[in-house]
Amino acid sequence: MGIITRKFKHVDYLWDNDKATALGGNQVDLFLYRSNILGADLRITNYGGGNTSCRTIEKDPLTNEDVEVMWIKGSGGDIGTLNRSGIAGIYVDRLRDLKNVYGGIEDEDRMVGLFNHCIYDLDSKAPSIDTPLHGLLPFAHIDHLHPDALIAVAAAKNSEKVTKEIWGDTMGWVPWQRPGFDLGLQIEKCLADNPGIRGIVLGSHGLFTWGDTSYECYINSLEVIEMASEFIDKKIKQNGSVFGGQKIESLPKEKRLEKAAQIMPLLRGLCSSEQRMIGHFSDTDVVMEYINSNDLERLAPMGTSCPDHFLRTKIQPLVLKLDMNEDLSETDVISKKLEPAFEAYRQEYADYYNSCKRDNSPAMRDANPVIIIYPGVGMFSFAKNKQTTRVANEFYINAINVMRGAEAITEYTSLPRQEAFDIEYWLLEEAKLQRMPKEQPLSRKVAFVTGAGGGIGKAIADKLASEGANVILTDINEESLKTANATYKRDVSTYAICDVANTESIKSAYAKACLEFGGVDIVVHSAGLAISKPLLDTTDQDWNILQNILVKGQFDLAKQFSKITRQQGLGGDFIAIASKNGLVAGPNNVAYGTAKASQQHMVRLLAAELAKDKVRVNTVNPDGVIVGSKIWEGAWAEGRAKANGITVEELPAFYAKRNLLNEIITPDDIANGVFSFVGLLDKSTGNIINVDGGMANAFVR
Repeated sequence: MGIITRKFKHVDYLWDNDKATALGGNQVDLFLYRSNILGADLRITNYGGGNTSCRTIEKDPLTNEDVEVMWIKGSGGDIGTLNRSGIAGIYVDRLRDLKNVYGGIEDEDRMVGLFNHCIYDLDSKAPSIDTPLHGLLPFAHIDHLHPDALIAVAAAKNSEKVTKEIWGDTMGWVPWQRPGFDLGLQIEKCLADNPGIRGIVLGSHGLFTWGDTSYECYINSLEVIEMASEFIDKKIKQNGSVFGGQKIESLPKEKRLEKAAQIMPLLRGLCSSEQRMIGHFSDTDVVMEYINSNDLERLAPMGTSCPDHFLRTKIQPLVLKLDMNEDLSETDVISKKLEPAFEAYRQEYADYYNSCKRDNSPAMRDANPVIIIYPGVGMFSFAKNKQTTRVANEFYINAINVMRGAEAITEYTSLPRQEAFDIEYWLLEEAKLQRMPKEQPLSRKVAFVTGAGGGIGKAIADKLASEGANVILTDINEESLKTANATYKRDVSTYAICDVANTESIKSAYAKACLEFGGVDIVVHSAGLAISKPLLDTTDQDWNILQNILVKGQFDLAKQFSKITRQQGLGGDFIAIASKNGLVAGPNNVAYGTAKASQQHMVRLLAAELAKDKVRVNTVNPDGVIVGSKIWEGAWAEGRAKANGITVEELPAFYAKRNLLNEIITPDDIANGVFSFVGLLDKSTGNIINVDGGMANAFVR
C-alpha cells in the first residue's frame, strides 16, 4: 500500500514517511514508531492502554534455524512512550503450543506464568496478559486499541448488530470476556469463522485491527476508528442533543477556577482518609457537557465499561450535591455538607467489595472516590501522584466520550458489577500492584517554595522533587521561573509569580498550587535579599523592604498556609530559611540581622500555635552560602567583603576558613537541611538547624 493523503476528521494522521523511511525497514523500529504515534492521540488510546505487536523472522540461538518471533508491548507499558526496553520477544510457535496444555477458564492465571517459557529475547519485558490475543492471530502487525468511538460501539446496547450496521461483513465481533488465553482463542475462532475481515470489536472492551506492514496496520486502525466516529456523529445530529440536554449552565471560566481552587484542599482532605492524595482538575467542554446534563444522575452510577477505564477511575464517580453558587469560604459548613456523601460512597464501595469478593480476593483497597464531579464547576480526580491522577482524569473523559457515543447509537451499557470486580481485584492485577516500586519519602506531598527562580530556592525545590514531592516554584521573576520549571519532567512542578510582600500575590500563588495539585503540605520561605550597611547609612526603605519580604512575607505565607492545612486536615511543614545573622551580632548588619531574628522567633511562635493542627514549623540557618546564591550577587557580597577587609573573590575561601569544619557551604547543603525536617524529623517542631560548617558563636545552646 502506498502512502495516502486522505484527511481524517476524528483521529490524527501522524505518519511521517521521512521518519519511517529513516528507520531503514527495521520492522521492530517501525512497530515502535507506529505505537508511539497511535499513543499520541488520546482519542485512540489513553496512557497505558492498548497493545501493539509485529512479527519478524529471527535465528534461533540454539538451532540456528529461522523462527517466527512476535514483538509486543510488555506488561505495564504505554504505547505512546514505548521503546525497545518495554517490549517482549516471544516465540510464536511456542505460544501457540500452549493450546495443548490450556485447561480452560479456571487455568487462566497459570497460563500467564507459562508465557515466560515462550520468551525468545532474554532482555524481554514481562509479557502482558494480552500476549495470546495477538499471538493466536496470524498477522504480521496487530493493533489492540481502546478508541473512544469503538468502545462506544462495544458498550452500546445491541453492540453486535451495531457493528454489522457500521462495517457490514468486514468486522468481526466477540462478546465481553476478561482478557486472557481464552479470549485469545475466541478471537482466533472469530477470524476462522469470518475469513477476510479487517478487524474485531471486543464487547465492552476495544478493537483489534491488523495489516501486512506497519503502515497498512496503522491506516487500517485509523480507517476503522474514523468510520465508527462518523457513524456516531451522524447519530448525534439526528438526535439533536446528547446526555438528555443541558440541565444547568456552567459558571464562567474564571469563577470555575476560583471555586475549584477553593474546594480542592477540602476534597483532598476527605479523599485522604486512608492515604494522602494528589489532585487534578478539568473543566473542558467535554466534561462540562456531561456534568451539566440531565442524564448525569442516571449515567454516573452505572460506572465505566472498559476495564482500562475503571481500573484507574474506580467503578463510578462521586457526584457532589453542592450548589455551584455555594459560598465555599465557610469551610466548616461545606465540610459538614460533604462528609456524609463521602461516608456514603465509602460504604457503597465496601458493599460492592463484600458482595462480589471471592475466597482468594485481595483485601479491600482504599474506598475513597477517585473521580469527583461538581456540576457547574468541573471534575476533580485524586490519586497517589500527579501522573496517576491526571491519567485517571483523562480516562474518565474517555469514559464520558464512550457514554456520549453509546447513548447516541442506542443505549449505554456498563459491565456487570461482578465482572468489574473480577478485573479490579484480579490476582494478576494485585501482583502487578505489589511489584510497584516503594514510594519515595515525599511522595504524595506538595511543596511550595518561595525564591525558587534560582539559587538556594531552586536547590531546595530540586531536592524535594528528587525525594518525590510535587513542587510549586514561586518568585517575582517570571523568566527565572520558566527556566527553572523547564528542568523538571511532566507532572512534577508548576510555577507562580509571587511577590511575598503582597498578600494578594501570595493568595493567588497558593490558589494555583491548590488547582494544580489539590493543596499544599510543605512551605519553604526562601525568598529574600540582603542589605549590608552601617546604621547611619541604613534607610527607612532598606528597613521596610527587608521587613516586608522576610518578616511580613513569612507571616502572610504562614497565615494562608494554615487555612489550607485546616481544610485538608493532613498536617504539614513550614520551613523558614533564616540566617546565622539572626543569632550572631555583627557590624553593618542591623536591618538584615533584625529581620532574620524576627523570622526565627516567629517560627517558635508559630510552632507553639500550629502544633494542634499537626503543622511543624522549623528554621534552617545558612551562613556563607556564596557559590550559587543570588544574595551574594552584587552589593551584598561587596558589603561583606568590605566589612571583613577582603576582596569579593576571596569570600568563599574566607567563609570556609572561619567555620569549624572549614567547609564551603552550597545551596545543596541548605536543601539537605530542609529535607531533614520534612522527610526525616517528623516529630520536631520549633527547632533550628544551622547549616554553616560549625560556627561556635551561632550555637543555639
